Amino acid sequence: MSASSSNYVNDVLVSADWVEDRLDEFKTDAPDLRLVEVNSPESPEEDFPSRYEDGHIPGAIGFQWDEDLSDAVERDILDKPEFEETVGAAGITEESTVVFYGNGWIPNWFALFAYWEFKYYGHEDVRVLDGGKDYWVNNEYQLTEESTDFSSQEYTARGPFEGIRAYRADVEQALESGLPMVDVRSPEEFTGEIIAPEGLQETAQRGGHIPGASNVPTASVLDDDGTFKSAEELKQLYEEHDVTEDQAVVTYCRVGERSSIAWFVLTELLGFDDVENYDGSWTEWGNSIRAPIERAE
Repeated sequence: MSASSSNYVNDVLVSADWVEDRLDEFKTDAPDLRLVEVNSPESPEEDFPSRYEDGHIPGAIGFQWDEDLSDAVERDILDKPEFEETVGAAGITEESTVVFYGNGWIPNWFALFAYWEFKYYGHEDVRVLDGGKDYWVNNEYQLTEESTDFSSQEYTARGPFEGIRAYRADVEQALESGLPMVDVRSPEEFTGEIIAPEGLQETAQRGGHIPGASNVPTASVLDDDGTFKSAEELKQLYEEHDVTEDQAVVTYCRVGERSSIAWFVLTELLGFDDVENYDGSWTEWGNSIRAPIERAE
C-alpha cells in the first residue's frame, strides 16, 4: 500500500494511483474499504473544490471535522458512544480499512486529526492518501459531486488509548521534566505576533508558546506537492530541533489538528514509541490562568 519507497517504519500512506485503482471497491456497500474526506471548518480556496459537496473522490464519505468528529459544547473530541455511532452510521466496521484524505491550507490538515482520533479509539487499519485532496485535484484525478451512502454498521471501539493523547497535566509534567515539545504553528503564532492563522477565529487570550517548545511548522514536513518528505529528511528535521526517538514527545498547535500531523509523522512514519498529541493545544494553554508562556520581545 506504500505511496513511495521512502523507508517509513509503517505502511500507512497510499498513493493517488493506489486509490484510483480501487475506486470500484470504495463504492461498494461491503465495508472492507472505506474512503473518507474530512473537511475543515473553513474553505481556504474559492476556486478549489474544497468542500465535499463541490467535488470529491468517487466513493468517498464526507466528514466535517467540527460537526462530525468534535463535541462543540465540550470543545472536545467525540466521546466513545458518539464515536461508535458516527462511525457505524457511515458504514464502517472495526475490520474496515479506512483511508482518509482532506483539504486545507496544509494538505490533509483535518484528515490527520481524524486518523489520530480513530487510533485513539483503537481502529487498527487506518491509512492516509499522501498529498491529500490537493494532490488529487492538482493532478487531475476524477472527482464527483454525487454523495455516497452506505448501510449502517454496528461499531464497537476498542479504546480509548490514552497513551497517544496529552492533557494539560501531562504538558505541565513534560515542561517540568524538560521533555521535548513540538509546536507546529507558524513562526508568527509561535512568537506571539498573531494568535491564529489569518481568517480563522482567535481562540486564546494570549499569544506565544509553551516554554522550551521547538517550532517545527507543519509545512516543513511536506514536499512542494503536499506529499510527505522521506523518512531520512524527516528524521534530520526533528534532530535539528533535538527531538529524537529516545525521549517522550508532546506535539501541539492551536486546536490539536495541525499537531496531529506531527504526531503522525513521529509515530507512524518514523516509529517513535512515545508521542502524545495535546489536542487542547494553545486554545487551552493560552487561556489558562497562570500557565507560563514565552514570546518574542
